[in-house]
Formats: sequence, C-alpha cells, structure tokens
Amino acid sequence: MIFGADLQVRPAVLTDQRQIANLIHFSSHVHRHLDWRQPLDWIGSPPFSVIESQGQVVAALGCPPDPPSVAWMRLFVNSGKLPVQESWQMLWDSARTELVHEGQFVAAAIVLQEWLHDLLLSSGFASHQSIVMLERDGGVPAEMTLSPEISMRAMMPFDLPAVAEVDASAFELLWQNALPALERAYPQSIWATVAETDSQVIGYQLSTRNPLGVHLARLAVRPADQGKGLGYALVANLIQQSSQHGISHLTVNTQSDNTASLALYQRMGFRETGERYPVYQLQVS
Repeated sequence: MIFGADLQVRPAVLTDQRQIANLIHFSSHVHRHLDWRQPLDWIGSPPFSVIESQGQVVAALGCPPDPPSVAWMRLFVNSGKLPVQESWQMLWDSARTELVHEGQFVAAAIVLQEWLHDLLLSSGFASHQSIVMLERDGGVPAEMTLSPEISMRAMMPFDLPAVAEVDASAFELLWQNALPALERAYPQSIWATVAETDSQVIGYQLSTRNPLGVHLARLAVRPADQGKGLGYALVANLIQQSSQHGISHLTVNTQSDNTASLALYQRMGFRETGERYPVYQLQVS
C-alpha cells in the first residue's frame, strides 16, 4: 500500500528486525502487549506491517490473532518522523483490511499509556474492562482441605494439552491462552502446578519470577469443579513454595469485572496496588 513517493505500508519481514528493535528501544511512542512472546517473534504472522520511508522503517504495527479470533495489539511503535495519529491510521487501516479479509475478529489492546487511549478511540474502539493489579507480602494462608480424590502435583510438559482445555473452559475467549501460548509460558515459569482427579487435570497455576518476587501469571479451574476450594488451594500452595524459598512478595492481576477472582485474592491477603489498565476492543468484520 503506497501513500506517497516516499511512504509505503508493507508486511514486516525478518530483515526488518534490527530497525524495529531500534524503534522499540529509542522511540517515545511504543506499545508492547503483555505477552509470552517478544514483539519481534510475531514478524511473519499477519497482520504485522511497517511504514517504510526511503528504505527506512519509521513505524510498525503487529496484531496477529492468538487465540484464534482475537487480534491483540502486540506492538505499535512510531519513530516520530510521522505524526503518531497518521502512522497509526495508516497501519491500522491496513491491519483491519487484512483481518476483515480473513473473517470476524475481536481486536483488543491493554492501554498502558494515555496516548494509545486516544488513538484507539479515534478508530472506534470502546472500553471493555480494566486489568487490576494486586500484591501481597508475607504470611502463609491456612491450608484448604480438599476432597480425598483431588491431588496436586508439579505440572509436566505432557500436561499442557489438558491444561489448555481447562484454560479454554475457564476464560472468555479474549483471555484464553491456546496451547502454543502455554507451551511458551511453561518454560518461563518458576512454579507450575496442576490439580487433578482420576488422572484428569481440573485446575492449574503457573507463576513467573521477577526481581521483586513471584507473579501468579495464570490460575484456572474447570467450571464444573469451581466452588470446591481448588483456586484457594493452588494459590496457597504457591505461597507456601515461595515462602520456603525466602520469597514473600507476590503479585497477580485479574479483570475488574471478575468478582470471583478478586474475592479469592483479597481473601488470601492480596490488596489492590491502585494500578488499573483499561482494555479496549473492537469487533472487526
């Protein structure tokens, strides 16, 4: 797609990696999705386009669907050589055309900077919910007595297909982690635990390490088994493991309208940090 003698929107290719990496590092307008994959890993998965001017990449946008039918804004970066609104509109128009051609999608973005909020509104996105951040320090919650047929153990690689099924059943489509995402998440975890009955996975937690402590990245229980204390038991087990390794600070995030999760975390000593990040979405068809 050509917009002028020296401006062209085209698909990003692997040879663009260095230029896009420099934009991410040096530009003032950079949006990166909270993801298990780095932004450059999505090159080659459409839609992922750049604006090129005289052989130089001056902006980029990647929003390839994952899970299927959900196109998260994985990366938007603008060098400043074009007005941010102009580069956004050029790239988003191109991405939207690609998505429409492929079918029906929900486009979505977690807004971490105010300037992105304005761009999304200008393109018809609407606020859906917010991400709420919580944290806890110290103390081990009381253990939850589970039914004798339910057991917990460390997650193994062969569990991942079953874990993906639990994830899909527990979350709305927007927040599901498909098997490929979980296969990337698992090696990045410090602790991952499954709850099972009759050798069938019915719940899991997956956590990562950071300089401040441990982050509970995923917690899910199969709907048919919710209300049995599994979520509490999985989080309590994580807190105990962290404490045994001298880690007292834990963080987690959940959706503002997920009252069950908020109640669980608050019951277990987590408190809101005051950080909330809006989630915007747009039906693309």
